Amino acid sequence: RMLSGYKPKNDVKDSYKILELEEGCSLDDVRNSYHSLAKKYHPDSSSGMADSRAFIRVEEAYRVVLSDLAAKQKSDPGEEEEDQFKSKSLQHRHYLSFEGVGIGTPSQREKQYMQFRVDRATEQVLEYRQQRLESRYAGSDLSRAKDVRQSKKVKITQAVERLVEDLIQESMAKGDFDNLSGKGKPLQKFSDSPHIDPMTHNLNRILIDNGYQPEWILLQKEIRETIERLRKSIVASRRKLGEPMTLSEQKQWGRICEQFAEDIRKLNKRVDNFNLVVPILSRQMVHFSTDKEILRARKNYEAVVEKVSDSDTKENGGEEGKRFGWKSSLLKWLKL
Repeated sequence: RMLSGYKPKNDVKDSYKILELEEGCSLDDVRNSYHSLAKKYHPDSSSGMADSRAFIRVEEAYRVVLSDLAAKQKSDPGEEEEDQFKSKSLQHRHYLSFEGVGIGTPSQREKQYMQFRVDRATEQVLEYRQQRLESRYAGSDLSRAKDVRQSKKVKITQAVERLVEDLIQESMAKGDFDNLSGKGKPLQKFSDSPHIDPMTHNLNRILIDNGYQPEWILLQKEIRETIERLRKSIVASRRKLGEPMTLSEQKQWGRICEQFAEDIRKLNKRVDNFNLVVPILSRQMVHFSTDKEILRARKNYEAVVEKVSDSDTKENGGEEGKRFGWKSSLLKWLKL
């Protein structure tokens, strides 16, 4: 700064001599020589040859040599000097653009520019997803109707959840949960296995203790109860018709078998739903056969009829024994 407005008085030849150089040297040689002389004569240096006047002469010679080299290269002095010292510029000058984003120091502008890039990338991703969804569902009335129904279901579900949450908060405000057993005590660890998530295990145990059953267990119980009810009903219907059946009774039995086949078909649909949700492959069920079930009902009917006939014969035999028992006993006494 002190020497910025000072015009050097040295000639070009004297300047080269002061820098201990010869004409035709390179720019790197000029810089190296200047640095070594500046370290030697600078007043603030710790060397014994420090001299402010000698340092000023070196500074003037350095400026004269630089201008001479620029003139020899026949280029714009300002542009050439800028190109020469561009690599020596401060590092933060490389980060001053940032697409015109941000204010403050270069580091602050860099942080603001990074956030700007993140926001821009997020907007681009959202626009891409929106365009993809629009192209997928464009021109499909059925899909739009499904979206409307799905949105209605979501709204209903959210409304129910809010209602339940309001009821829970109201009960808590009234104090309905104050006298619960185990309040303020930690949950008991039902399993010490390290391979089981304790939170999931505890939640499952709480649900089981309160009567909760998985969907596939309820379906399995319903299927078993339904097939037992159908079997009992067809056997009872066959017993009402009697043996042998007349022509009208045979037609009625045919209608009963048709209704039974329809019930079995509906039951097999429940079996399909059960096989889709059951988590264990070995627990899956097979379809029920209408012919086998009707044959089974006939066998059960025949077994019931035989039991009834056997009981009737035993009762008849008991009455005849009581009727003729005194005569046989008298004959036995006479023989004796």
